Amino acid sequence: MFDPTAYENIKVVIEGNIYDRDLSGEIIVIDRNDWINAAKLSRKYEISLTKQGYEAEVLSAKMTIEAGLENLSAELLESVNAKQLAGCKVSISFSLQHKNEKVIFKAVHKGLEEIWGSERVIVHTALVDPLEDKPIIKSLVQVSFNRLVFEEQIDDLTEMVHYMIASLKKIKKIIG
Repeated sequence: MFDPTAYENIKVVIEGNIYDRDLSGEIIVIDRNDWINAAKLSRKYEISLTKQGYEAEVLSAKMTIEAGLENLSAELLESVNAKQLAGCKVSISFSLQHKNEKVIFKAVHKGLEEIWGSERVIVHTALVDPLEDKPIIKSLVQVSFNRLVFEEQIDDLTEMVHYMIASLKKIKKIIG
C-alpha cells in the first residue's frame, strides 16, 4: 500500500482548507500550480487566493510548499539521521499594487510582522519600470520561515491560512 509523504499529506490538508474557505465565499482561489521536476526529483505546489470582494490584480496571497530529493529520500529511507529532513519548505507571499511611497512599504512590513512574528524573514521587493514614472507600482512581499515544516505541524499550517487572510485585510487597510 502507498504511504503518502509529508509533502503530499500537507498539500492535501492545505488545499482542502483553502478550497473549503473558497466554497464558503470567504476567499477566492485565483490560481493553482502543481509541479514535479523529474530532473531534480523535486515537487512544488502553489495556491493563490484573495479575499472575497478584493481585486486579485491589486492584492493577493500565495502559499508555496516545496520538497526536494533530500526530503523525499529522508522519508523513504527512514534513517534516524534523516528524519530531520522529512518535511517540506513553506513560504507565503503577497502581491500588491500601491503608491510608491516608503511609508507604505514600512507599514506593510510592520503589519505583517505583527501577524507573523518578528522571527520570520519578511522581504519586500518593488517591481518598478525605471523608464516610467508611475505613481502606482506592484510589489511582492515574501514571508519565510527558515525551517522545514513537518507532518506533525499540519494544524499550524491550517492556521497559516487564517494568518494569510488576516494579512490581506491588514494590507488592504494600508494600501486603501
